[in-house]
Amino acid sequence: MNAREEIAAPTAARVQGTIWGVGLGPGDPDLMSVRADRLLRRARHVAYFRKAGRSGQARRIVDGLLPEDVTETAMEYPVTTEIPLDDPRYNALLSRFYADCAARLRALSDAGHEVLVLAEGDPFFYGSFMHLYIRLRDAVPMRVVPAITGMAAAWTATGTPISWGDDVMCTLMGTLPEEALVDQMVRADALVIMKIGRNIDKIRRALRRSGRYDAAWLVEYAAMPDQTVQRLSEAEGRITPYFSIILVHGQGRRP
Repeated sequence: MNAREEIAAPTAARVQGTIWGVGLGPGDPDLMSVRADRLLRRARHVAYFRKAGRSGQARRIVDGLLPEDVTETAMEYPVTTEIPLDDPRYNALLSRFYADCAARLRALSDAGHEVLVLAEGDPFFYGSFMHLYIRLRDAVPMRVVPAITGMAAAWTATGTPISWGDDVMCTLMGTLPEEALVDQMVRADALVIMKIGRNIDKIRRALRRSGRYDAAWLVEYAAMPDQTVQRLSEAEGRITPYFSIILVHGQGRRP
């Protein structure tokens, strides 16, 4: 299937257009899939999430790839870190936001337009696209283009394999309660910790309590121009940016 076949022009019969979830990979356009690149270069409509007042990481990744006449739909989050996750308003605001975004995309599909929704990393891995997908999958044609995850770029940046043999790898969100973090850190061989931000002190405590702190690495902006890699213990007092991942490598069975 070529790009012209994948992104078909709207027809007079107003056949619903496909909504694509296009994984862009961890940040470096060179790590994007061939299919994603092909779709982007022929796109007529693209949509992407961003924080209000920002261009958005997803849009930055595809800069220079989109046709000049592409129609862009920016979906601006109503809240990011302004309200705690356990505040009922947080879920209520985001639920209405995703419902509104889904309605906008469905309107484009019903008009016969193909729309590429840009997704950082992989569309089905802790991303915002998933919230659109579950609202639209029974109403419009949908397809998903998988991609390299940010965590894969992060452990590659350390120059050390993340897991060996029978290692159990656990992906943890820094938003979890400290006790839950400690419990999982003790159980797993290899760790990937995401959503760090304001949770960094809690994560540090959990790593120390589980005996994993000295083996932890901090990777910021993996596969992006300003990537940094260092042991977490060497970054005491640092404010970690949004695009940060903490890793603990497995040391399991090997020949």
